[in-house]
Amino acid sequence: MLTAVKNQVRVCALSIKYNIMREMLNKVTFLTNILFMMLNNASFIIQWLILFRLKENIGGYTMKEVMILWGLAASSFGLSQILFARVFSLPELIINGKLDSYLVQPKNVLLSMMTSATNVSSIGDFLYGLVIYCIFGPSVSGFFLFLFFTITSAVILTAFALLMGSLTFWFVRADLFAGNMTNILVTFSTYPGGIFKGTVKFLLYLIIPVGMTIYLPVDIMVNFNIYRLLIVLAYAVLLSAAAAFVFYRGLKSYSSSNLMEARM
Repeated sequence: MLTAVKNQVRVCALSIKYNIMREMLNKVTFLTNILFMMLNNASFIIQWLILFRLKENIGGYTMKEVMILWGLAASSFGLSQILFARVFSLPELIINGKLDSYLVQPKNVLLSMMTSATNVSSIGDFLYGLVIYCIFGPSVSGFFLFLFFTITSAVILTAFALLMGSLTFWFVRADLFAGNMTNILVTFSTYPGGIFKGTVKFLLYLIIPVGMTIYLPVDIMVNFNIYRLLIVLAYAVLLSAAAAFVFYRGLKSYSSSNLMEARM
């Protein structure tokens, strides 16, 4: 059992490695994509500097806390796209019958699909998040907590995208719904959680997991609480298990396109 798991992890790691190496064939394009993504993210700092000139805090967040929020949002999104970019195009694979090539491989179908592509520019997102924390982070030791939440947030984001994308197995045009839900999660992750009240706040914690992905981790980094940390970790594990369960249930009703396609 452990050997099988170890082999699956090794295969997935190699897949991710070769995806990145393939993108690095053109080093100029590779580095340019990363650099411009970092610059694009950095441009929003000007927006927040102007806003905090007008108001001392926004939704209970200071400039430092907003920057930590942005850093975590960027690094977790970047990590998810680096490792599991294919999850975000799962509806397209289902609609066009392109899961066939994963079904015939002697590997775990879900992990094989998830690690079959990478988004190079997202390396810029990931690095930007780390740089932002190094500049605005409250402590050096807190950097390891930031890395921990980068991983949990990336897991939650990926699991949510997988869960939403898997609905395409059953519902027509669920791809639009899945894309919109994932975009909402990413978009709301860049705004202070304190500005949302009532029904919207309820939705952002229990329906669209922005709260567990970004807001609660930021609060924990500012005011550490081990119990809330364990809640975030448990949520990431449970959501991942639920997403995998829904995916495999949907896979049973998947209709092959009979495409003659192979993946090397």
